[in-house]
Amino acid sequence: MGSLGVLEKPHAVCIPYPAQGHISPMLKLAKLLHFNGFHITFVNTEFNHKRLLKSRGPDSLNRLSSFRFETIPDGLPQSDADVTQDIPSLCESLTKHGLAPFRHLLSKLTHTTSSSNVPPVSCVISDFIMSFTVTAAEELGIPNVLLWTASACGLMGYVQYPNLIEKGFTPLKDESYLTNGYLDTVIDWEPSMKGIRLKDIPTFIRTTDPDDFMVNFVLGELERAKKASAIIFNTFKELEKDVVDALSSMFPPVYIIGPLDLLLNQIDDNSLKPIGSNLWKEEPECLEWLDSKEPNSVVYVNFGSITVMTPDQLVEFAWGLANSNQSFLWIIRPDLVTGDSAILPPEFVSETKERGLLASWCPQQEVLNHPSIGGFLTHSGWNSTLESICGGVPMICWPFFADQQTNCWYSCSQWGIGMEINSDVKRDEVESLVKELMVGEKGKEMKKKSMEWKKLTEEATSSSAGASYMNLEKMINQLLPSPKH
Repeated sequence: MGSLGVLEKPHAVCIPYPAQGHISPMLKLAKLLHFNGFHITFVNTEFNHKRLLKSRGPDSLNRLSSFRFETIPDGLPQSDADVTQDIPSLCESLTKHGLAPFRHLLSKLTHTTSSSNVPPVSCVISDFIMSFTVTAAEELGIPNVLLWTASACGLMGYVQYPNLIEKGFTPLKDESYLTNGYLDTVIDWEPSMKGIRLKDIPTFIRTTDPDDFMVNFVLGELERAKKASAIIFNTFKELEKDVVDALSSMFPPVYIIGPLDLLLNQIDDNSLKPIGSNLWKEEPECLEWLDSKEPNSVVYVNFGSITVMTPDQLVEFAWGLANSNQSFLWIIRPDLVTGDSAILPPEFVSETKERGLLASWCPQQEVLNHPSIGGFLTHSGWNSTLESICGGVPMICWPFFADQQTNCWYSCSQWGIGMEINSDVKRDEVESLVKELMVGEKGKEMKKKSMEWKKLTEEATSSSAGASYMNLEKMINQLLPSPKH
């Protein structure tokens, strides 16, 4: 392609919120856009860029002239720790300090186009909770599309915050309201969430502070999102139809484009495959180990990139898994245990060495699609939930925070593919739920339901007439045109 052709390409600047569960879906969307003819500039924070280089090697980024990585500072004190940063601190810092460096980056990209064969920036695609980008895009007069990386039902949970404040449900009167049954109160005013309880609403409302930062952060992001050009959801219509329909009347044009994994799997472009998003080094040995196991015989255990637990909770999970007598693959991040290294009892390790494998990170999508995986003990993050649905794998849900509680409620009570475990985890409950998941009647029902949902994900992303596939094309054609010369 000649230089004029390059300059006529649309150029999307993609900026995820700087946490693993947000970077992964944004990178998938960026790859889909690149395949559809876009020049991509992908913007990480300096902290996460360093982690990516460490986990994937220095040659993993900027391999393609049309898919480039840039960075902005996050405004927090610099650190070399290989951990997820504190979420409230990150939200506060980016809200205060994110716009100026992002504006500067857009200006730099705009002024280097003619000399470097980089087309002019034609749109910004940012994380929904990085809405300061809307201001920068407005200044340039280009579209700003927001990617909501959680579930649609999670967003609907956040949308209830103004009502919950107005009706006096939050802030809580005092700490006792966390444990006295108050959180079992059913919320009855949102038809698309019939029967949902306070405990199933994203967790930031569980505060006694009327000026709680995270509650006010959510309210601010929801308000600014209404100024965006459009909002993308990584879901599929059949799964969250009522909620998506309700959200469509509240926000700018809504595009349902998911599961992104399945759309991306249809792309035959080897140049994009080495570009990855995992901030921890993957251990591919997990897949070799799974190859030696019987179909549907292994429980996969992974609590995602943010969940932390106490040493006691780690031990309860360990003995629950051991006592269930099921094979398991357990991912234990280096920073999983609060203020401590994750140390398992030596008796547990020796007792389970024949049927258990411990690793620090893995290629999760491949694991969940492996035939030997029969169930998933998860924190109910949206990427994990959706990847589980795509793999036809039923779940035990132990949600940690934010919208994970909402995903858990839908998985267990609406979609029929999950069982919830008590937040105060005990080994006996872990043992009985793992047995039920893998060999019980309820487990069989959930497996059947999971396979039905899996089929619907494949239909939604089919290139022949899938709704998500067509929505992606529609969005590209309607919203993100090439710059005019």
